Amino acid sequence: MAKYNLSIKRSAARELGAVAQKGDRQRLVARIEALGNNPRPPGCEKLAGYADRYRVRQGDYRVVYTVDDAERIVVIFKIGHRREVYR
Repeated sequence: MAKYNLSIKRSAARELGAVAQKGDRQRLVARIEALGNNPRPPGCEKLAGYADRYRVRQGDYRVVYTVDDAERIVVIFKIGHRREVYR
């Protein structure tokens, strides 16, 4: 399988930096890097109401992203705690 390029929106990068626990932040970075190899890993969910948005879980945090198969790009839109990420 070919590798996808990762693009993280500036707002998502700030949200990642705001994660309080260093261990949580490291696990989120590892999960995001893994999306470059497999943008639809086991456990990813397509979000209802959107044509192209997916989410993956990492503990209590969620990563919301889109996949463009034609351009081979994964764009990270939002990173946040599960109680706040969908608002």
